[in-house]
Amino acid sequence: MSTVTLAPLKILTVPDPVLRTRARPVAAEHEATLRALVPRMFAAMYAAPGIGLAAPQVGVGLRVAVVDLMAEDKPDPIVLINPEILATSEDRETREEGCLSLPGQYADVTRPARVRIRFHDQQGARRELSAEGLLAACLQHEIDHLDGVLFVDHLSTLKRNMLLRRLAKELRQKHSDRPGR
Repeated sequence: MSTVTLAPLKILTVPDPVLRTRARPVAAEHEATLRALVPRMFAAMYAAPGIGLAAPQVGVGLRVAVVDLMAEDKPDPIVLINPEILATSEDRETREEGCLSLPGQYADVTRPARVRIRFHDQQGARRELSAEGLLAACLQHEIDHLDGVLFVDHLSTLKRNMLLRRLAKELRQKHSDRPGR
């Protein structure tokens, strides 16, 4: 029996316009796409390494995200299909965030400390999840991606521009360091 290895998914980086496009809701006709996509999203996220990845980050304009905080180094994968935020706390929490689509860039982002979301799991069951701390921030970050919003959009214009200029410079440098250039 032979095993087919699929090419790894490429994680898009800023300024790819797909990252700024609102993803379409997942519908019944996307079932086969999801079956193939979700395991590859997890593989790309773990390889990066990261704790969350939204479908637009791999060029798929569907409202799908995967999350795994790997608490105590144990996998705890969550598949979010058509997630929506139902409620957020009034109190806020600031934590450092990064993003696989903005490699090597980090900034303090202030978000609601607690969140309650509704989504469908991969089997189609409707679920609700209440979260706080890192999971709350991660869920909000990934749902933002599905709306075409990046974590840098939560920063001041000055901080956002500095971070984006630094990323562009690093990507140019990386590109010019390639052999044959």
